[in-house]
Amino acid sequence: QVRLEESGGASVQAGGSLTLLCRFSGLPGTDGLPGNSALGWFRQAQGEERGVIALVDSDGIGTKRYAESVEGRFTLSKDNAEKLLHLKMNNLKPEDTDMYFCAARGSSCMAFMTDRYNYWGQGTQVTVFP
Repeated sequence: QVRLEESGGASVQAGGSLTLLCRFSGLPGTDGLPGNSALGWFRQAQGEERGVIALVDSDGIGTKRYAESVEGRFTLSKDNAEKLLHLKMNNLKPEDTDMYFCAARGSSCMAFMTDRYNYWGQGTQVTVFP
């Protein structure tokens, strides 16, 4: 059974930092299962479409890509042994206020479209106040 569980969301003042965690299990390429799973972080404001923040391949190289809006401020890292996906967020801005989601797809290659992801967590709320 696939599980993705986010944590770490909080309210923080602009300029501050947060680290989000996604604990994953049961994905292709984990827990002795065959295959690979690319992972990513997405975010969504109420009433708006979900958008990509940061993605990582699972092809052994681990190429990462970031949305332009977070490039240089957010850092994605993956711990395969602990089955954790981190998102370190620095210099947070009020416009970063959103629900943040962890997602996975049954492929080694990342995808920029949300509908290419098969598995989603429930999300964790990040609120940045001025």
